[in-house]
Amino acid sequence: MSKSNKAIQIILQLILGAVSVLIVQYILPGVAVEDFFTAIVVAALLTLLNLTIKPILIFLTIPITILTLGLFLLAINAILILLTAEIIPGFSVDGFWWALLFSLILSIVNSLLGVNLGRNT
Repeated sequence: MSKSNKAIQIILQLILGAVSVLIVQYILPGVAVEDFFTAIVVAALLTLLNLTIKPILIFLTIPITILTLGLFLLAINAILILLTAEIIPGFSVDGFWWALLFSLILSIVNSLLGVNLGRNT
């Protein structure tokens, strides 16, 4: 695949990720996104955090993840979303449970739209 095709694919995936963020914020009253540009930044930062910070957190929490049979991974996703909300102005989440719901529904919407941000294909 050429470099220009790869760049177009990344931009398209980022736009679809932003659309997913906007769809989920429309569904959940505890999540607010100011505009489409903010949604693009949210999608980009979530991708970056999932590629860098999430593997470190997973490694550091292996014992509790094993004890909870993997359910603690949902808490890690919620924590990353709360971190994103703290970093990006114009994106807010009302608490841990809204972040957890946002994470779950965003995953479903991303699957339906065919978004695979953060994955090498």
